[in-house]
Amino acid sequence: MMLHRPPVPDATDAPRPAVAWEDAACPLCGREEHALLLEAPDPLPPNGTGLRFAVVRCETCGLTYTNPRPTPRTIARFYPSDYAPHRRPRKMRESRPARPLTSRLLGRPCGERRGDLPWPGTGRLLDFGCGGGAFLKRMADRGWDVTGLDSAVETGRAVQEELGLRVLAGSLPHPDLAPCSFEVVTMWHSLEHVHRPLDVLREAFRLLVPGGKLVVACPNIESLPFYWFGSDWFGLDLPRHLTHFTPKTLRSALETAGYRVERVQQLRHSDWLRSSARLAARTRGGFAAKALTWKPAARAVAWLCYAAGMSDCMMAVAGRP
Repeated sequence: MMLHRPPVPDATDAPRPAVAWEDAACPLCGREEHALLLEAPDPLPPNGTGLRFAVVRCETCGLTYTNPRPTPRTIARFYPSDYAPHRRPRKMRESRPARPLTSRLLGRPCGERRGDLPWPGTGRLLDFGCGGGAFLKRMADRGWDVTGLDSAVETGRAVQEELGLRVLAGSLPHPDLAPCSFEVVTMWHSLEHVHRPLDVLREAFRLLVPGGKLVVACPNIESLPFYWFGSDWFGLDLPRHLTHFTPKTLRSALETAGYRVERVQQLRHSDWLRSSARLAARTRGGFAAKALTWKPAARAVAWLCYAAGMSDCMMAVAGRP
């Protein structure tokens, strides 16, 4: 497995720390025997960084993960200043107008209704990987006592200053968070970014009250879009995505961390299909890829993937017994 040296930065680029690399054991079972699944480039920025990254599958438990990978201290180099999840939304609304039936059936994600949490009434909420704060604001407006946590320091500071919400910098465990502090912990597309997902899940378990709920949404590498697009699949996002879950390995990680898994469900993301199709059209061309950049076609195919139980996104709900 070859690692390529990072390209020499342009003289106009801001100085960035050199990237350090590490070979990782399986983040789920700890074994080191793995097989190469694929190699793919960093899709950000549009012209890429000149690096390709390997994705491997553990031969013991089947978990798929990026290996080798940037170390925790240097992976920030691969998060551009305009990284989409860290952007502050231009406009926030507590309620949205009802969508047409066809849009509800074929358009928005099915099941990922981030305001509908598996908890009666309101309570204390931790959003791990809170990004630009849109979800925090929505839940605060609904009466929740919210806390955000994100490794992007400047983004968190902006959320605090502009929205007046509590946001901590860093990851889990965090010294400012006490055991049994939250009724609900959410991880919206953040667990796949961490180097030690089991440690994060175990710490979230410790932070939940007995009976508390954890919600995790992440890409599903055992999906039809992954099989179609391969290295151009939007859900890879290398090297920022470090662990690539399937429904089975996500359930296994949650159970290993002590949770009682209530459900792992498929979600529809037609925008993900369109993003994958754009990448594929750019790198390899072809009529099928170009066709799926058309929104109605992507919506229909996303619904078919969902009906087949092989969408490219999934959500798990688990509880602390």
